[in-house]
Amino acid sequence: MNWTLQLISTIDRVPKKYFDHMTGSSGIFEIRVEVGSDIFRVFSFFDKGKLIILLNGFLKKTQKTPKNELELAELLKKQYFDEKDK
Repeated sequence: MNWTLQLISTIDRVPKKYFDHMTGSSGIFEIRVEVGSDIFRVFSFFDKGKLIILLNGFLKKTQKTPKNELELAELLKKQYFDEKDK
């Protein structure tokens, strides 16, 4: 995970294999981390274009991203901005 975050912070065009926008989301990005034969995904978003906020993570077992995981990421993002704006 640290290697992938370092990659995101140091290069302008991160390969989609490691960091990709989630289609149909409100600015949610997926960070992809391989550990052995397992693939972990961590949803994230940007705050003011520079700060990456990490949300929920999960072990991805199928090709399709679980809908409930993306919904949770959207909820956590909303909660973040609601709390920040207080």
